[in-house]
Amino acid sequence: MILYIKYMVSLRCKMMVKEELKKIGLHHVIVDLGVVEILEDITPEQFDLLKSNLAMSGLELLDDKKAILIEKIKDVIIEMVHYTDEFPKVNYSDYISEKLHQDYTYLSNIFSEVKGITIQQFIINHKIERVKELLLYDELNLSEIAYLLNYSSVAHLSGQFKKVTGLSPSYFKQLKKKRKSKLRENLEDV
Repeated sequence: MILYIKYMVSLRCKMMVKEELKKIGLHHVIVDLGVVEILEDITPEQFDLLKSNLAMSGLELLDDKKAILIEKIKDVIIEMVHYTDEFPKVNYSDYISEKLHQDYTYLSNIFSEVKGITIQQFIINHKIERVKELLLYDELNLSEIAYLLNYSSVAHLSGQFKKVTGLSPSYFKQLKKKRKSKLRENLEDV
């Protein structure tokens, strides 16, 4: 049986879900971002218990078909942006459609209706979060980040970054350096 869980976005979330399944006597085959496959059928009592236990951890067990589809879309995007080493070389619409075996127009309409933003905007927001993360790690320069995240140019990345955050990537990086410097000063004063 397959269960879908909202807000499940990290390894820590996976560990919490595994622990909750164990507590109520369910055996998992797969625990992945947003999806869990268990060996047995879940009783209504176990479903309710799992739902309330997960809610205490900030996770939501889904039972609505639209909500499940939205989570699947989000999971594909999050995995694509945050957890793959190489971005797909096809259009995002083709990639998502292929991954979910659904027509992209249908997926896009449902997503926009429920989330209030387009899939494209959701992707951009996550790409910018990934750019911020990579800038903070300070291991790659902006050209390398643009290439890694499949931007057509550094200018394109910078434009999207500024549009979403209100800051240029270089100014964002300067803020990080100022914070580190201020933190060092405060530690030296102690």
